[in-house]
Amino acid sequence: MIYGVLGALFGREHRLAVSSPQEARFGMAAFFAKNDVSEQDKFGTVEALTQYARLRVPKLVAKAAGNKLGQCLVILSKMAFEDYARSAASTCQCSECKGKGLIYGMKEVEKHPGIIRADGVVIIEPWIETERVGELCQKCNGKGVLSNRCRCKGRGLVLDEEQTALQGVPVHKICPRCAGRGYSKVPSSVAYAAIKAYVPDLNERTWRRNWKPFYQTLVEKCHSEEKRAEIAFNAVTK
Repeated sequence: MIYGVLGALFGREHRLAVSSPQEARFGMAAFFAKNDVSEQDKFGTVEALTQYARLRVPKLVAKAAGNKLGQCLVILSKMAFEDYARSAASTCQCSECKGKGLIYGMKEVEKHPGIIRADGVVIIEPWIETERVGELCQKCNGKGVLSNRCRCKGRGLVLDEEQTALQGVPVHKICPRCAGRGYSKVPSSVAYAAIKAYVPDLNERTWRRNWKPFYQTLVEKCHSEEKRAEIAFNAVTK
C-alpha cells in the first residue's frame, strides 16, 4: 500500500534525488523489514541487496569464490541485512541451542531406583538407560533467543566512575563496548565463517583485505537506501 501512496505522490512534479517510487522501493522495503512490518519485505530487501552485490562484487572476491559466487553473495547479503536490522530492541537466535531453548545430549537416565534391603543386599538392580536428554540452555535460559542490547542496557552511555568521583555528581560517557549504539553488531568473523564453508581455501588475511570491505559496503547500502527513501518521502509529503 505504501508504494501506491508513493506512486501518487511522485506523480507531482518534484525534482528529487529519488525520482520514482521504484528507486525508493529498496529503502522503503529495508525500513519495513527492519521493523518486522512484512516478512515479504525481508525477502525483497535481501534479493535487492544480492542484485546490487552482483553488480559491485570486486574482481578478487569473484575470483576467489569461483563457481560458489552466487551462494556467497546471498550469504553476504543476508548477513548484511541482519547487521543493518539490529537495534537495542531486537533479538537474535541463540547460537548455543539454535533457538530450541534446550541442549540435547546422551545421558544415563535412571528408570527405576531398584530395591535394596536395609542390610544393603540388592534385591533388584537399578534400571538405567542411556538416552537423548534435553537440558535448559544456560546461555539464553531456555528462551531460544538472545537480546542484541549492550550491557549499557541500550542507552549507549555508561557511568564514568573516574569523572564522577572527581566532580561529585554522576558523569556519563559513551559506552566503549557498543560505541554508543546501544547494541552489539554482527561480528564480521561470523560472516567469514559462513563464507569459508563454501570457500574453504579463503584465509583470514584475504577476508580482511578483499571480502570484509565489500561486506561492509552491503551493510552501508541498506542504511543509505533507507535514508534516501526517507528524504524522498519527507519531500513529497510536505
